[in-house]
Amino acid sequence: MLVDTSTILRTLQPLHPQREAARSAIKALTAKGIELQIVAQNLIELWVVATRPIEQNGLGMTAVAAAEELGRIKSMFLLLPETPDIYPAWEALVIKHRVAGKPAHDAHLVAAMQVHDLTSVLTFDWAGFSRYPGIEVVRPDEVTA
Repeated sequence: MLVDTSTILRTLQPLHPQREAARSAIKALTAKGIELQIVAQNLIELWVVATRPIEQNGLGMTAVAAAEELGRIKSMFLLLPETPDIYPAWEALVIKHRVAGKPAHDAHLVAAMQVHDLTSVLTFDWAGFSRYPGIEVVRPDEVTA
């Protein structure tokens, strides 16, 4: 199961109302023996948000603090390799589903999922992934409900 960046980011926000749901879902799925995976894009997106100023909807972390978080995240989840097959899969998805703007990032995650034979994603962003047939959207707040 791929862990979406939205879920990872919530674990870094102590005051966010979805923090406990994200943390509990990760613990519960791991306890059930479900392997949670990420791709490089998750880490890139995390870096962007973590190092962006708070006034610009970021976490305001220093580069050093963000690097520590990347290390922690990589120790928690299996980092799947970037392969040459991901870009053509992404391109086919954005053309087929007429994806425009920021949702192209989600399409890249779906392309990586397809290449690595993953069919489910742990995310708070139901709308971003629901357009893709064959992708099961698992909401963290529903995992332990």
